[in-house]
Amino acid sequence: MKLLIVVDMQNDFIDGALGTKEAVAIVPNVAAKIDGARKNGDMVVFTRDTHQKNYLETQEGKNLPVVHCVEGSDGWQITDKLNVADSRIFDKPSFGSMSLADFAATLDGLDEIELVGLCTGICVISNAFILKAKLPEVKISVDSSCCACVSPESHETALSAMKLCQVEIKN
Repeated sequence: MKLLIVVDMQNDFIDGALGTKEAVAIVPNVAAKIDGARKNGDMVVFTRDTHQKNYLETQEGKNLPVVHCVEGSDGWQITDKLNVADSRIFDKPSFGSMSLADFAATLDGLDEIELVGLCTGICVISNAFILKAKLPEVKISVDSSCCACVSPESHETALSAMKLCQVEIKN
């Protein structure tokens, strides 16, 4: 069984408060990846960066003082260019999701997890490492053509770090 995890493909990370042209450019790739996974019978889940109105008072907010992904806002929504369908969505207050890893650990016959989404060097890498620690015998991969970061350089740095930790990088 394969699980596709679509990380934080939210309006604020695509063309909102923290959007980049690289994020905009991967949306069609991610949409095609989701469609292909569903046609193959793979499970598709999403994560959603979720902050509250007091974001600037949090540790993350003090280090990244740009209000984004406030629960209920338009920027918090997953882009309508992706088919969320009946997929489970994991709201997460931080970079990685322990509940996502716990969920993946309950799936019988899981032999591969693929991650796509935003931001390669923050939330994608965090979730990949949490999943690798929780499920060391499950193949973890990242499709680099379906990920973007704050810069092309930080994207490549994150891919290199994941590769060192035995996360397969696909193109």
